[in-house]
Amino acid sequence: MKMEQSFEVDAPIDEVWQALIDIERVAPCLPGANITEKSDDGSYKGTFTLKLGPTTASYNGVLKIQEADEAAHRAVLHARGTDKRGQGGATATIVNTLTERDGKTQVHADTDFAITGRLARFGRAGMIEDISNRLLRDFATCLQSKLVSEQETEVATATAAEAAEGSAPETTGAGGGAGNGAASVPPRPPQPQAAQAPPSQEAAAPINGVQLVLSVLYGRLAKLFNRPGRFFK
Repeated sequence: MKMEQSFEVDAPIDEVWQALIDIERVAPCLPGANITEKSDDGSYKGTFTLKLGPTTASYNGVLKIQEADEAAHRAVLHARGTDKRGQGGATATIVNTLTERDGKTQVHADTDFAITGRLARFGRAGMIEDISNRLLRDFATCLQSKLVSEQETEVATATAAEAAEGSAPETTGAGGGAGNGAASVPPRPPQPQAAQAPPSQEAAAPINGVQLVLSVLYGRLAKLFNRPGRFFK
């Protein structure tokens, strides 16, 4: 099966490019996905969890960036996943191409994929495409917010550093100051800090498959009867 999708991010193309090729950086924007390991060959191992009513489907997956042409802003990714219970899986090759216009970045994704097992039920009647479009829209919104948040953090850090540098006290040499011949006070040596444990990665919540399908179905009905709106979020 093949599918073409696109989304827009209100950020310069270089910022979006650097984010999209940094799998660990954008992983939090992938619903139900968790990166667990980076292999020596540059591939990433992880898990994907989908909740289907009372049951939960879990998959082990591998994702690798096969090509990354920074000059053309084109990246080719290959992904494969298998059901932990041996009930099917999926493989996909995704070609992302970025273009910039008026300071915004358009991301076009061409996907060639195959699915088996429980995931295959979403391929019926074009449902997989509608679900993918919904997930991609959520991903674009998350990526937009993430880039804005990172930019604000960088600005705040730089501002704090400049303020600290501007308020640093100046030391006077011997005989300086008020001319009373007092020696300057040596700076205090840095105090040792307790070692901090690395932050733990919070596991992503599984995708609620039933809720997602109902949302897509309602979207189809809304278009059919020309009644915009949404009951399911």
